Amino acid sequence: MSAVSPIIERGTAASRVAGTGVAAIIVLLAIAPQFLSAGAVDRMTALFIYVILAAMWNALAGFGGLVSVGQQVFFGLGAYFAIRLANAGLNPFISLFVSAVIVGMVSWPISLFMLRLKNGEFAIGMWVIAALTHLLVNLDRLIQGETGTSLISLNVYDASTRRATVYWLALAAMTALLAILFGLLRGSTGAAIRAIRDNEDAAASVGVRVTGTKRLLFVLAAFGIGVAGALWLATAITFQPKTYFSVQWTAYMIFMVLVGGIGTFEGAILGALLFFLIETWFGSTGVWYLIGLGATALVFSLLLPRGLWGTLEERLCWRLLSVGYRVKLPVNAMDTTGEITSLEQTITSREKA
Repeated sequence: MSAVSPIIERGTAASRVAGTGVAAIIVLLAIAPQFLSAGAVDRMTALFIYVILAAMWNALAGFGGLVSVGQQVFFGLGAYFAIRLANAGLNPFISLFVSAVIVGMVSWPISLFMLRLKNGEFAIGMWVIAALTHLLVNLDRLIQGETGTSLISLNVYDASTRRATVYWLALAAMTALLAILFGLLRGSTGAAIRAIRDNEDAAASVGVRVTGTKRLLFVLAAFGIGVAGALWLATAITFQPKTYFSVQWTAYMIFMVLVGGIGTFEGAILGALLFFLIETWFGSTGVWYLIGLGATALVFSLLLPRGLWGTLEERLCWRLLSVGYRVKLPVNAMDTTGEITSLEQTITSREKA
């Protein structure tokens, strides 16, 4: 029997429908402030920030294999630089994104020595960087130690204008960062990132620029988390270093990614949505809320290690926002026993890196 050439498939009918649905959702979200209450606008802004945090940590750890417990350093620096820039006279809304650019620039020299570390050393090393940065920010007289300060220049805008503007900025930032990440992961760089995650030495042996690719991902994640920190400052107004440099932010990122599905593009978004709903319903319960988050993360790690979306993708072959490939046999391909194999019977239904 002659060999059968497999079909290499990327997009599916479902993924094309999903793309259209995503565009429609973004349009609806853009006009939502006209119909939502002030409290709902604030909560939706928080959701957009959670999606950014989850997507950036998932890109770094889920796709790049760089597990960090110190990403709060970039969250805190995003807010800190926004405070500094606004205090220097820059428009507060512009300062939110200029501060994220500065965070990205700062992350570059950090990556020069942090990316020399491997596995647990990298994870703990990032936590040490976050702790040291927290102490340095406390030395700034403008910040007044743990007393903190405020983004007072935002107070010149009335509350409704400020709320709507921050909402649209958060929506735009989330959309842009997800689009950049999606495009990056679908291209040759995305294939290189996943190759490095799976086997760094093997990737280097076939010509992948390991250090440069890892640095690109590191800086992108830092920039995105810096945007999230600056936007959070715009919603909270006040800045206290112990709040913004708290490890709880990285814990939230890890929770969202583990529950949603680490290493899947859709999983980070789903995890952020689930975290947002849990926080909205149970956030007022205090310490029990944190205990519940920890227990939920533990249960998912033990029973659903691939997370919700990862499990659905594996069992049901769902592929909505695909960043990889899938190999399928052609219609009516003959198997080795002489039987006809239907289109639905795939060589593998799992996405290829």
